[in-house]
Amino acid sequence: MSTTHYVALPDSSRVPLGGARVIGPAHSQTPMTVTVYLRRAPDAPARPDVYELALQAPTRRTVPTDDQYTATHRWLDTDLKAVEDFAAAHGLKADDPDPLARSIQLTGTTGDVADAFQVTLARYRFQDADGNPRTYRGREGQIFVPAELDGIVTGVFGLDDRPIGSRLLIRRAADTIPVAHATPTVRPGAFLPPQLQAPYAYPAGTDGSGQCIAVLAFNGETPPGIPSGGYSLKALRNYFVNVLHQDMPDITNVVIPGVGTPGNDPGQDADFATADTSGEIMLDLAIVGALAPKAKIVVYFSTFTEQGWVDLVTRIVNDTENRPAVISSSYGNLEAVPGGRWSPAGMKRVDAAFANAAERNISICCASGDDGSRDQADDERAHADFPASSPHVLGIGGTSLVVDHGQVVSELCWDDGPGSRTGGGISEFFPVPAYQAASLVPPSINPPHRRGRGVPDVSALADPRTGVVIPSIDGVHFNQIGGTSAAAPMWSALLARINQALPGSAQVGFLNPLLYAKFATGVLRDVTRGSNGAFASGPGWDPCTGLGSIDGQKLLDGLKAL
Repeated sequence: MSTTHYVALPDSSRVPLGGARVIGPAHSQTPMTVTVYLRRAPDAPARPDVYELALQAPTRRTVPTDDQYTATHRWLDTDLKAVEDFAAAHGLKADDPDPLARSIQLTGTTGDVADAFQVTLARYRFQDADGNPRTYRGREGQIFVPAELDGIVTGVFGLDDRPIGSRLLIRRAADTIPVAHATPTVRPGAFLPPQLQAPYAYPAGTDGSGQCIAVLAFNGETPPGIPSGGYSLKALRNYFVNVLHQDMPDITNVVIPGVGTPGNDPGQDADFATADTSGEIMLDLAIVGALAPKAKIVVYFSTFTEQGWVDLVTRIVNDTENRPAVISSSYGNLEAVPGGRWSPAGMKRVDAAFANAAERNISICCASGDDGSRDQADDERAHADFPASSPHVLGIGGTSLVVDHGQVVSELCWDDGPGSRTGGGISEFFPVPAYQAASLVPPSINPPHRRGRGVPDVSALADPRTGVVIPSIDGVHFNQIGGTSAAAPMWSALLARINQALPGSAQVGFLNPLLYAKFATGVLRDVTRGSNGAFASGPGWDPCTGLGSIDGQKLLDGLKAL
């Protein structure tokens, strides 16, 4: 492969997924689409400091207008023209230019796309966590661009389509509840989502009215023709109307173009062998819809790939039609490691989109993982889960909750043993953010014991033994579910309701700087017992449950008083 007039893209190097082996070359005539991201115009106005912006009281925060944001994030038309000329020279079609995202999609045969970026694409086979055989199209080494595009092209995603983004839910063993009538029998200790409003003090008189919550939904991992994940309106309608006795929430779908998702494609959510994500999507919608019943819910569908993640988050942040105020993510994988899912380039691009969300006053709630401090790795090291480890999101850990007549009896760190305990730890990718400087975040337990972003920031119910009861796709069975993907939408619904209660059009936005500066003590319910493997809960912040669990009214009162 000649790179005489080409330069390597930073952070783009790949090695095969751990345990994967080459089974042949990629099919050269198969169509494929990659997303190319361009630099910000060198002469664009400076971006605001999102940490300083977030430290302002929500009611007095000066958020950039759409015009100001557009000016700050614009591209150069000459840069776009250079990429379009490059595409034409290689027989690729340039489509879907997005000025705010500074992205454009290039489509052509696999052979032509590989030649354009000087990579060799192959087909790889591996076994997933359940032992099922899977394949992906992958590459090794770096991506290259012509020297004249050096510094103009900042990322190319879609060449390698290894799956990224495990769903972070855990189903209680033998927990499917068949019923003859509409209402399930809830086991002692479990909850229907509205029953969490009292112990977690969701602000009275709020229901999410006027708010929009974005729910991330990933699918497209299964072979063509096999359902890969979605939700059933019929099942949800039965659940909300006949079980919870409330109105059906407003749910809208957005399908991210060019990444291969089928959109809403529900199968049987009990069939984990086909990687069906319907159970995850039903969980998120059941909790958000129950705890913020009047909010508009927009489900953004994308694929379990790095391209799918990057394009999805970027589109949500720049969605000026739906304008979500809160983003809920219940998926993740351990941070970039050799042979892992994420590349450094992918993590940086997603984190950059999260920083843009902070600039636009959008809150992001991300589940921290369900396998304790090891995060599904078998290398005897501790790992933080991304995207929860991004310094621009609210990382959500998990607890076990015991309630009596609406009052909390006990709440401790969720730990049912390996494979069923809250994620949390120290990032080896992101440094300690300024807002955590005073939180005594410990160094990583992994040599050389670097200091990094501590995860999670907060927590909520995640133990499947005290989990939430949600509908199955068929609408006549119910499942008792846990995992931090139950905790993340609880926080997402809470922030939407707090937004509703704040004066005027104020929004919580990027909560972390204020959370640590003003509400590190006395506002949340500090969780001081339990562990997640390498780390133990204790007074104050810890890498198990963060600063603590939900007390919605105290948090609202604190934000109003600023």
